[in-house]
Amino acid sequence: MNSEKLSLLLAQIRPLKEKLILHQMYQSIKNPQHIHNLMSHHVFAVWDFMSLLKSLQKDLTCVETPWVPVGNANTRYLINEIVTGEESDINPAGGRISHFELYLLAMQQAGCDTSVIEQMIQNLKAGKSIHQSIPYNDAPAAAITFMNHTLEIAMHAEPHIKAAVFTFGREDLIPSMFLSLVKELNRRFEGQFDLFAYYLERHIEVDGDHHSKLALEMTADLCGDDDVKWREAGMAVCEALQTRIELWDAIYMANKSSQQNLVATI
Repeated sequence: MNSEKLSLLLAQIRPLKEKLILHQMYQSIKNPQHIHNLMSHHVFAVWDFMSLLKSLQKDLTCVETPWVPVGNANTRYLINEIVTGEESDINPAGGRISHFELYLLAMQQAGCDTSVIEQMIQNLKAGKSIHQSIPYNDAPAAAITFMNHTLEIAMHAEPHIKAAVFTFGREDLIPSMFLSLVKELNRRFEGQFDLFAYYLERHIEVDGDHHSKLALEMTADLCGDDDVKWREAGMAVCEALQTRIELWDAIYMANKSSQQNLVATI
């Protein structure tokens, strides 16, 4: 692993990561409506994360028949290990479940409407294109903007850029303090957010530790000693982090508006 180039990339993106981790959106969550605002935005990021991940698997392994070896075995192992955890994690009710499906269950338990994202999935299953399926008029605009940015990378970027955005733009951006906040809300509202707390625990435990290390190794392998690839990776990660900040800004403003409306009715 090229530690010097990695250190330069980490220094480049540190201010944006710190801005995200310390974002005022987290502290703005004080009641169930605020959780609903978060989930109705964030569910699209949970879904597009899987699309980015599967596009990497398609690039770095063979998913065709007849099979032939693609790339190197270490990179294949890294991406397949991450896919297994994200697509088939432990379901607290028993068996296996993807993180996206778990998030939908958490939304339903919390009383949050899932009809918009579920209709999008049904449209995709029916063979409609992604552009025909995106709910432009029904979903939060910031969520659609964020999702479209991710899909652009997943569908058109080179593997080293996809890997960098996946590694540094997605895997470890939910701070542990947010889990404590959700657990407190869960106690106050009698288990309404059990599954959401579980999702966050799995995200922090698996994505933020084991998977982030695997993804880091994968990105370093793909960038190698190529200065151009590291520079492109850094630029792409900064852009992805900025779009996430804008998504968090939108959720914060929705929470602020909800709080003002609540105060106005008291």
